Amino acid sequence: MRRLLTLASTLALAAGAAAAQDEPLRIGAAVYGLNAEFMQIWSAALEEHPAVQEGIVDVTIFDGRYDALVQQEQFETMITQGFDAIIFVPIDIEAGAAAVQAAHDAGIPVVGSNTRVNSDLLHSYVGSDDVMSGRMVAEYVLEQIGCEGNVVILEGPIGQSAQIQRLEGNMQALAECPDVTVLEQQTANWSRAEAQTLMENWLTTHGDAIDGVIGQNDEMALGAIEAIKGAGLNVEDFAIAGIDGITDALNAVKAGEMQSILQDARAQAQGALDVAIKAVKPDYEPMSDIWEQYPEMPWNDGADAEYNVPWTPVTEENVDELLAQRQ
Repeated sequence: MRRLLTLASTLALAAGAAAAQDEPLRIGAAVYGLNAEFMQIWSAALEEHPAVQEGIVDVTIFDGRYDALVQQEQFETMITQGFDAIIFVPIDIEAGAAAVQAAHDAGIPVVGSNTRVNSDLLHSYVGSDDVMSGRMVAEYVLEQIGCEGNVVILEGPIGQSAQIQRLEGNMQALAECPDVTVLEQQTANWSRAEAQTLMENWLTTHGDAIDGVIGQNDEMALGAIEAIKGAGLNVEDFAIAGIDGITDALNAVKAGEMQSILQDARAQAQGALDVAIKAVKPDYEPMSDIWEQYPEMPWNDGADAEYNVPWTPVTEENVDELLAQRQ
């Protein structure tokens, strides 16, 4: 009888171990906010990752509601519930460090994506070079106005890495055009509505003295366009540019109203998930096709501290193809 019980116990343990191996990894994605299209595209791409579709990974997306304290609480929830890994898109470059520290102390790897956190405890980072995009967007506006005249700058949330680094890029470009004056510079928090209000005020204050609008994202550039139209002015009299390549911006580029730079949300999200899985399962090989899409960003066995997804300028030649991909 004892031998039978021992055998039964052994079989039960083996079955339990096999079941545990078959259970999907639990990976949380703490994103700064889901109100705007870019992070909605990022989140949808995460859920469309082959590892999620095949049940290898169970992904939970947490809406940080643009609040660092909310994100901290979400990390605490994931730590308490024993998530296997976390993908972090922080609202604040400094405040997010405490959340990363807590996860690190709990033995949970954290992979950054899209926006940065000032911590050396990240397992890796998968995003794009925001200094470069800030320079690119400003250079477009400055080229359009011949490096002379007046511009306004619509900034992202103060303290978020994209705002800090894109502003750095903006200023690099402006330093090469000493005859350009920045009339106004203020945050619109990535918001189209806030940017529209700011631009309405700036048009009232400065009238037709504004030659260009440097938007640190597309939503804000589109808000400026709405303000210009609302004031009865011709959008074509302004040089306007933004960053992200969201759908409305692609249509605005096609209409000749602005310029945009595509930030590949799909590549950032799916790349981050591949790296996060690798951090938990050493024998994992990437399942997303983004590594083939961007050969200049090699997988390197998921071991790189940073993966930079290239920017794609939106042009008349590629805008229809980019729009077709949104269908």
